Amino acid sequence: MALFLANQNVPADAVQAARASGVAMTWIQEESPGANDDAVLALAVAGGRVLVTFDKDFGEMVFNLGRLASPGIVLLRPRLRSPDYLARFMVGVLTQAIDWEGNFCVAQEGRLRVIPLPE
Repeated sequence: MALFLANQNVPADAVQAARASGVAMTWIQEESPGANDDAVLALAVAGGRVLVTFDKDFGEMVFNLGRLASPGIVLLRPRLRSPDYLARFMVGVLTQAIDWEGNFCVAQEGRLRVIPLPE
């Protein structure tokens, strides 16, 4: 089972819903509030946790700037942003039987792209 780290842009309701669904998730707001993107990514790597975020900058960091993200990244791209919808969307994505490790995953309604991370 994968371990996840929710970025600070993931709402508390979504984090709580994920945990209630059995997803092993820590939240940067509890671990290191206010951490910049480099620190968030470093914490995910150090903790062996797949980073869950709404921030496209992490794709730039990994694919264009060469930052290490071996545990993986899940970029959530839902159309709707109500707190209840985001919670259901995130739980629906993270409870799938996917090998998150070593991949950059982009989750949209009805579509999940899995792209291997650079080594």
